[in-house]
Amino acid sequence: QVHVMESGGGTVQPGGSLTLSCTVSGTPFDSLTMGWFRQAPGKEREVVSCTSRSGTGTRTADSVAGRFTISRDNAKNTLYLQMNSLKPEDTAMYYCAAVKNLGSFCYDSRHEYDYWGQGTQVTVSS
Repeated sequence: QVHVMESGGGTVQPGGSLTLSCTVSGTPFDSLTMGWFRQAPGKEREVVSCTSRSGTGTRTADSVAGRFTISRDNAKNTLYLQMNSLKPEDTAMYYCAAVKNLGSFCYDSRHEYDYWGQGTQVTVSS
């Protein structure tokens, strides 16, 4: 059984930084395409960033490009999202998602992912 778990959320002032982590168990981590998604109250879940199984193929939403960086450490079975220059509009529940995929690309649609964590809340407020 695949288990996905996020950590690292919290409350931060505008302009601050946070790093989210996501660990996966139950399947080889390096066979997984991974993605970060977020959902604000009353809005649809949207992609933040995704990465291929090797980490060489990544995609990032325009709204966070230049501020957020996705990375992964396959030896530690962990995915990261470094978030800098946070804005109030970044406030949302952030979800980690995974799908088995041996390709060198990642998916920016939530419908492509099979495994999801419970989410971690990020609040940006002064």
